Amino acid sequence: MDLETMAFSGYKRRDGRLGIRNRVLVIYTVECAAFVAQKIALQSNNLDVECIGFEGCTDNEYAVRMLISMIRHPNIGAVLTVGLGCEYIQPQWLAEIAEQEGKPADWFFIQQSGGTSASIEKGLTIVKRMLNELEHTERSPMGLKDLVIGAECGGSDYTSGLAGNVVVGNFFDFLVDAGGTAIFEEIVEAIGLGDLLAARAADEEARQAIVCTYKKALDYCKSVRQYSVSPGNFAGGLSTIEEKSMGAVIKSGSRPICGVLKVSQKVPYPGLWLLDSTPDPHWMQFGITNPNDNEGLMDLISCGAHITFLVTGRGTVVGSAVAPVIKITGNSATYKKMESDMDFDAGKVLSGICSQQELAQELAGMVVEVASGKLTKSEALGHKEYFIPYKFQEKEVVLRACEQ
Repeated sequence: MDLETMAFSGYKRRDGRLGIRNRVLVIYTVECAAFVAQKIALQSNNLDVECIGFEGCTDNEYAVRMLISMIRHPNIGAVLTVGLGCEYIQPQWLAEIAEQEGKPADWFFIQQSGGTSASIEKGLTIVKRMLNELEHTERSPMGLKDLVIGAECGGSDYTSGLAGNVVVGNFFDFLVDAGGTAIFEEIVEAIGLGDLLAARAADEEARQAIVCTYKKALDYCKSVRQYSVSPGNFAGGLSTIEEKSMGAVIKSGSRPICGVLKVSQKVPYPGLWLLDSTPDPHWMQFGITNPNDNEGLMDLISCGAHITFLVTGRGTVVGSAVAPVIKITGNSATYKKMESDMDFDAGKVLSGICSQQELAQELAGMVVEVASGKLTKSEALGHKEYFIPYKFQEKEVVLRACEQ
């Protein structure tokens, strides 16, 4: 299989990026508007209409950056923002950002639109119009070099570090060599491996960013007296955070790490990148790191990931909004038990059915199919989970936060 010649068709955006989906995104700007926004998306009866939002009445820069990154995401073709009318995050402002991106956009306040029923009807009318407009979106050829793919793991067991995360790492090597972009996250699941990550830095600037990010994550884990390991991990055969860390980091492959991304930061150039999703120190001391897998997926998507991998030994049913999730397991028993939810069985390599390289080629073929429009299991089932919490994080790596 020649990865460099794999081709499919994408949706062209004004900023030059190409999307693999062409979706209408309905955004609510406060929990009080969530019901109306969700009903609009649900009653549209269209898989290309999705809903996300932020619960808080008060402002949070991290959450605002997340919402803006979703508006700008290349998989999004049009945006409707729905507010109640008294919250800090204003739907008109978000709609104007979408318009600046060259995307059809609209907004309204429920308080000014006649309440729940009238607002749902209004939203459905707007969404129907937007779907018609998106039928005329310009198409453009795409290849692996145009893809941004993110990876995280959740519900790990002993097979994750032997097969599930390994196939992702091998595919990431293929992707980077083909000129594409790979993003891996979960720095709190790299505890004990700081020197290993730093040694893979592409240059001194990247090394300093990795060292500072690792130290911040370690300090964070110490301060909350909790490391990223769970009862489910122990039940799945993992015994220590170091053991889990080895399995988690192997999904990054072996190529040099170009640098560290912050949540919602656009990837500067193709290559392999580490995403930092840990809160930065702040006087208010709020925000926790990756409270669930869906925040991690949204963090990756906020950086422009067209597709995300979720590696799980024990199995999961979740999907995500905005970008499709390919769910991978290294445990063939899990795949058989949850085949309606899991996309890829990496456990075949443990049974000697195929080699690691053959498995990575098979995953590459699935990526091209999904990028070409084939629905993942979670997309077909209608899973569109997301999570945007209150959090504080600097826009760039703060080098002063660690010892040089």
